[in-house]
Amino acid sequence: MYTATGRLETHSMLKQYSPLVRRLAHQMIAKLPANVEVDDLIQVGMIGLADAMTRFDAEQGVQFETFATQRIRGAMLDELRGADWMSRGNRKQQRDIETALHKLQQQLGRAPIESEIAVAMGLSLAEYQELLGKVRGTQLVYLEDMSGDEGDADFLDRHVIDENENPMAALQDRRMREALVAAIKHLPEREQFVMSMYYEQDMNLKEIAAVLGVTESRVCQLHSQSIARLRTKLRDH
Repeated sequence: MYTATGRLETHSMLKQYSPLVRRLAHQMIAKLPANVEVDDLIQVGMIGLADAMTRFDAEQGVQFETFATQRIRGAMLDELRGADWMSRGNRKQQRDIETALHKLQQQLGRAPIESEIAVAMGLSLAEYQELLGKVRGTQLVYLEDMSGDEGDADFLDRHVIDENENPMAALQDRRMREALVAAIKHLPEREQFVMSMYYEQDMNLKEIAAVLGVTESRVCQLHSQSIARLRTKLRDH
């Protein structure tokens, strides 16, 4: 699609390739924490698409979709890096919750309730629930879980990709999903509902809150606590 002067026709191209942007955004969002919004990635991806249109040179022998995919994904990765999407403070607080959960699970032989976790952490129930709200968006797998002690600066580039291009990653992901399904079945009933509605039915926190008859902040707390429980079960996967 070119103009009379031989340039790419902007409006038609943006319309034609916007599904590509959405597809790439949804591929990425599956491997990112809950606080990353897919609409934000799509918005940045559209900027990457527009940039690809201005820089594309057909004489280089590369298909536009291939070139655009690189530009779109690059724009999304740059946005994620710049947004400090994994807070170190949140990770430590999440691990403190996980440690308390793990110890109580061993001691009690069952899933501990919130008040028990709060006591184990030396907090009041209100303080513990406030902490759960604060660590909202922490994810099932952290960078450190997949790398050495010094971390891995290329984590985003290597893991937020098309899984079809990496058979080993696809195998690991399938095993993780199977373990995740099994772990979710052992969550307290209300937390099972939250995880199912959030990840399987793609409902937002406000919608889940309406279904459960609780506040949106309470859903955030239940989600964070579910993540902590699941991470303690998934460490070996």
